[in-house]
Amino acid sequence: MERTTQVIGQSGAFMGALERASRAAALDRPVLVIGERGTGKELVAERLHRLSPRWDQPLVIMNCAALPETLIEAELFGHEAGAFTGATKARVGRFEEADGGTLFLDELGTLSMAAQDRLLRAVEYGEITRIGSSRPMRVDVRIVAATNEHLPDKVMRHEFRADLLDRLSFEVVTLPPLRARAGDVMVLADHFGRRMASELGRERWEGFGPSARAALADYDWPGNVRELRNVVERAVYRWEHEGPIDAIEIDPFQSPHRPGAADRKPIQPPAAVAPSAGGTGNAAEDDADDPVVACEDGPSDFKSRVSRFERDLLSRALAEHRFNQRATAEALGLSYDQLRHALKRHELLHAGG
Repeated sequence: MERTTQVIGQSGAFMGALERASRAAALDRPVLVIGERGTGKELVAERLHRLSPRWDQPLVIMNCAALPETLIEAELFGHEAGAFTGATKARVGRFEEADGGTLFLDELGTLSMAAQDRLLRAVEYGEITRIGSSRPMRVDVRIVAATNEHLPDKVMRHEFRADLLDRLSFEVVTLPPLRARAGDVMVLADHFGRRMASELGRERWEGFGPSARAALADYDWPGNVRELRNVVERAVYRWEHEGPIDAIEIDPFQSPHRPGAADRKPIQPPAAVAPSAGGTGNAAEDDADDPVVACEDGPSDFKSRVSRFERDLLSRALAEHRFNQRATAEALGLSYDQLRHALKRHELLHAGG
């Protein structure tokens, strides 16, 4: 898959974050980029590098969560031959590779305390020492780091060094999630859709129809831009008709045939309430005592009762499935999107937290 290098968006929240990054780019100081997964932290790191005086020097990228703790330090600082089992020859680390340029440390919060100690010295003094060596060497590296964690909380739990956080947070750029970027969903969807259509050799890009646009706009995108890109590209390659795309599958795992699906019990509607000893036996009169259907008299009485019944059914289903919306949707025989629409209509979208 082609690597996305463009930073796309026009919402105020997103443009504000980009402006902060652009202003910080010219300064030779560390920058911390914070955001949920899929918000584009690596793209902002690239922007910081390309707008800096170091633009023609290396940009070295390292995902701190991708390596076991035992190898992180050797990967960062390099090692000498024989420094540990398997180290048959000397190897430069990421700091040496980035000398003169920028080192982007993704998933910073996963670094061990030992690696944090060595990183602090490198940031403070511009010196590193390869594993198995006693000879320090000078490096000229600008650090850009990223995380989806709240590092001050990790400091309070003694899981992250406060002095290292102070050194790395000269500037903090917080990227808003896609749900907070008003209007950007369709801008991004059109960009990804147009590019996918071109990749498939299609002569025209006719965009999205009303139903697809509504589905894209109503979803809250927990996976942010990365998730949106997958959804749009999948919709484009599956669409075999003329005209705008009007079928969007948000969740590709929503299938009654997936493993374990048959084990889940469907939610049954609330059972009819039998007349109590004090009941009249008249359904019309006893409805007034039923919490599901009781409502005020008036011309909208039928609609109110149906709405109240539906809200109660949704509430019970959510509670039974511990507010797991995907499991709730399956139990009710709804798609994930249909459930989201229903929860939004009944103001239950944030039920359970």
